[in-house]
Amino acid sequence: MYQELLQRIGLSLNEARVYEAMLYLGEANVNKISIKSKVHRRNVYDSVNKLIEKGLASETFVKGEKLFKPIDPERLKEMLKEKETALESSLDEMKKLYKSVQPEAEAYFFRGIEGFKNYLQLILQEKQTVYFIGAKAFWLDSRLKHYLRHFESERKKKGIKFMHLFDHEVREQKPEILNIVGKPYKFLPKEYSSATAVDIFGDYVVTFVGVKPGELYEEPLQFVLKSRLLADGYRKYHSPNVFSNSFISRIFCTNSNPLSVIIM
Repeated sequence: MYQELLQRIGLSLNEARVYEAMLYLGEANVNKISIKSKVHRRNVYDSVNKLIEKGLASETFVKGEKLFKPIDPERLKEMLKEKETALESSLDEMKKLYKSVQPEAEAYFFRGIEGFKNYLQLILQEKQTVYFIGAKAFWLDSRLKHYLRHFESERKKKGIKFMHLFDHEVREQKPEILNIVGKPYKFLPKEYSSATAVDIFGDYVVTFVGVKPGELYEEPLQFVLKSRLLADGYRKYHSPNVFSNSFISRIFCTNSNPLSVIIM
């Protein structure tokens, strides 16, 4: 049940299995831990020793038999804090090195759910208003539910604002996203819905392909363009006039449709 979470925190697969087994068993010998965790007895010894080194397990002797028991899971939070403190001590220097070699303009892509989290991290890094065109509420994808809670907390701390132009379907299919992102937001006419979306923030323009309301592809892909000139150009479509109801009504009642060029 907790193996994946424990691995994300930094435990190996066997360590995660053994620690979880110990949580169920309490004080137990190697044989019982091996059976419960489905880890070979020989590997249980190695895993328990590593857990002891990390402060997640302890050993005792009862009637000549060596027994092991888990330490309170609260220790896991302390481990994360220790790692964060260690990172903070060198983070400023690492960021200076990173920025010193970054080009003013570049193009690359993020792949997979972890890549999507990198995109969200870019938003936090830029600390500027994010403009969404053809938004699909795909942040509601179930694979993001734990990370999104952290992201929203950090986003609000940094005062990052959102301005959304949602696809028409979001209003009926995923209205819960509206409470998450907050106002201002608008909805595009139904005939302009597509399987793409464009986000603009800071120096970045990020394009999403193969997305639908509330869901990312199994292997999501985001194309990232870093260009202040390009980003400033896209931002014009989110000016206060464009975001007004009267402007949206007017622009979509004409044959010319600049927003369709953006979405495509």
